[in-house]
Amino acid sequence: MIYLHIPFCKQKCSYCNFHFSTSLQFKDEMISAMKKEIFLRKGELQNNSLKSLYFGGGTPSILTADEIHSLIDEVLKYFSFEKDIEITLEANPDDLNKTFLKDLSKSPVNRLSIGTQSFFEEDLKLMNRAHNASEAESSIKRAQDFGFDNLSIDLIYGSPSSSLEIWKENLNKTIALEIPHISSYALTVEPKTALENWVSKGKISTPKEEDQNLEFYYMTDFLKDHGFEHYEVSNFAKSGFHSRHNSAYWKYKEYLGIGPSAHSYNGTDVRSWNVANNQQYIKKLNSNTLAKETEILSQQDQFNEMMMIGLRTIWGVDLENLNQKFSENILNYFNKEIQNKIEEGILEIENNHLKIPEKHWFIADGIAADLFQV
Repeated sequence: MIYLHIPFCKQKCSYCNFHFSTSLQFKDEMISAMKKEIFLRKGELQNNSLKSLYFGGGTPSILTADEIHSLIDEVLKYFSFEKDIEITLEANPDDLNKTFLKDLSKSPVNRLSIGTQSFFEEDLKLMNRAHNASEAESSIKRAQDFGFDNLSIDLIYGSPSSSLEIWKENLNKTIALEIPHISSYALTVEPKTALENWVSKGKISTPKEEDQNLEFYYMTDFLKDHGFEHYEVSNFAKSGFHSRHNSAYWKYKEYLGIGPSAHSYNGTDVRSWNVANNQQYIKKLNSNTLAKETEILSQQDQFNEMMMIGLRTIWGVDLENLNQKFSENILNYFNKEIQNKIEEGILEIENNHLKIPEKHWFIADGIAADLFQV
């Protein structure tokens, strides 16, 4: 699978610390550089037949439909697409006008991940989103009108501007709109963001963990009652609408990341990442040089990643795979550490897979971190 990072946004959301630029001055040069990187790295994937292609960012919907199509065509020069390939475009509601959707519907893109975040004005203002509450809803309906039924939306809970009642209304609205996939995250105060600045100056209160915990478990029960499977801590899907791309990440499959700050993984022990600087990235690719760094993952690193990723999912960690992959020293440590947690009920073994019971998923990262090799 391939991930394409589009490093541009109209404006900076208050909570975001991803890599992007609000200037489109070098958009054409960036697209050309990404095409060059696709060519230079065409031999890195063991399997050239793609099950998924994902446009992330940044805000990929800031591109024109023709630019998106041209990047897909570039990938097709060196890779083949499986018949039922999933091609996802992350999009902001304010970009999903009729003209864009009409043009996009003629492209191979068959899945939209819409950054809705909330259907309420106060939440959107706090997050400094470029869309308003009306666009949050109308963009989804327009996308459906143009044939995009495989939709996912992002929702953020636990905001100081919100409440449990508002959160319930957000979820009710999602059900009414017949969205088949939801990715939902607690609002977190990340370093070097406007949100961190506001909290430090006392302009807004710190998001309360107890409120987020309550809203998380309300969401899990509510969505399951409405036919969703809770298949990863932050992800819910109706039958047949799981994100194939993200599921491959969670199952340790190989992937190729194209664009500044994009990461790649060979499926075993090699990870690489591109420079998180647009100008440096373009300059390197213009001289036919890759703008990436690479690391070889130690057994310790691989074990820790397997715990962190696997224990966030409904599938858990395959113990047979674990026993085949790791040394006796790591396995002895692992078996000793999990025993107490099994007795405490925060870990369980089911069909030879180690899992965290769903009632503890809100603290899944902390439980996984306790198992890390250091």
